Amino acid sequence: MKYIALLRGISPSNSNMRNEKLRDLFEELGFKKVQSIISSGNILFESPADAEALEIKIEKAFQERLGFKSSTIIRSDEEIKSLIKKDPFKGIKDTPRSRLNVTFLKNAPDKKHKFPFQPEKRTYKILKMLDQSVFSVIDLSGDKTPDLMSWLEKEFGKEITTRTWKTVQRILNKMESS
Repeated sequence: MKYIALLRGISPSNSNMRNEKLRDLFEELGFKKVQSIISSGNILFESPADAEALEIKIEKAFQERLGFKSSTIIRSDEEIKSLIKKDPFKGIKDTPRSRLNVTFLKNAPDKKHKFPFQPEKRTYKILKMLDQSVFSVIDLSGDKTPDLMSWLEKEFGKEITTRTWKTVQRILNKMESS
């Protein structure tokens, strides 16, 4: 099965977090067709194992072999394809002054949320949640991405990771072409 590992807190300035080290580790773990997409912790691979077992195995290997901790969120190519097909940003444009974001949750939220939601005096809006993924848009002329990330962490915890909608589309394109 094809998977994407969405890694939290990857900093390419840390030599142990660079794409080549991440790819090497995934290959050492026995995964096939390992590839990276941009330098922010997106690793494509194939494995017959289930997502939960993969997350545990990868997180343990990061700590033991590369000396860092990172939440790992696994999604299959079918899950990514399904998200894109649902078109959660229908009619909303990604412009130089705005960002369309997808926040992937490792675990199902422990409380109910009502969406759409826009915190008072904020220029970001949480549009909806589908399949343990939160879809938001931010107007960068007001708030900045760290403001949105702070709110998301308060609501959903730290086992989350966010990608732009364009990156999610790039991930699917790469999954389909490999």
